[in-house]
Amino acid sequence: MSARDNMLSKIRATMGSPASDADRRRTVTARLATAPKGIIPDRAQLPEAEKVDLFCTMAEQFGATLARVNDYGDVASEVSGYLRARNLPAAIRRGADARLDKAGWETEKNLEIRHGASDGADLAGVSHATAGIAETGTVAMMSGQDNPTTINFLPEHHIVVLKAADIKGDMESVWAMVRENKGKSEMPRALNLITGPSRSGDIEQTILLGAHGPRALHVIVVE
Repeated sequence: MSARDNMLSKIRATMGSPASDADRRRTVTARLATAPKGIIPDRAQLPEAEKVDLFCTMAEQFGATLARVNDYGDVASEVSGYLRARNLPAAIRRGADARLDKAGWETEKNLEIRHGASDGADLAGVSHATAGIAETGTVAMMSGQDNPTTINFLPEHHIVVLKAADIKGDMESVWAMVRENKGKSEMPRALNLITGPSRSGDIEQTILLGAHGPRALHVIVVE
């Protein structure tokens, strides 16, 4: 046995590690299959309706604007109203998310809908969130063709559609939801956690909106 092998053998014995590679692989596989849960604060343990209310309160506290609609068919009207209220062009960029297909776009005849990833020329983009986090008012955005990451960061106005049933109390529950829905072999390349519009306070601690992304975040909660 080499000096290296001797040293590693002593370390394994001290740590109580399994002796064989096969045993160690089984230990690692079991550990990955049953990810432990951390401590969840009481703030997040609420009835479903109260989680939605807390999410809305926290999202607005961190600078997002918010609307609550009854069903997906009301989304397009809310998007158009948002654009008109801010004197923005009647045009949005969206991905291929099937849930957004039900948003009632056909009722907004003057609204131009562009599809696919943003090239930075869009003033407004619409995405569908994977989930919301009630304790921080955060939206979780899964990357992919359904909701291109470029729409999260390039347009000045980011409009996020979020299903009320997908609002979780805490961040840990969102990770568990993604693992359950996607499985370890189909996890997205990125999961962006967005709380309010982009901001920076680096210069004399003066808050500047839109420094690194959208200057406005509008969340539409579908009840």
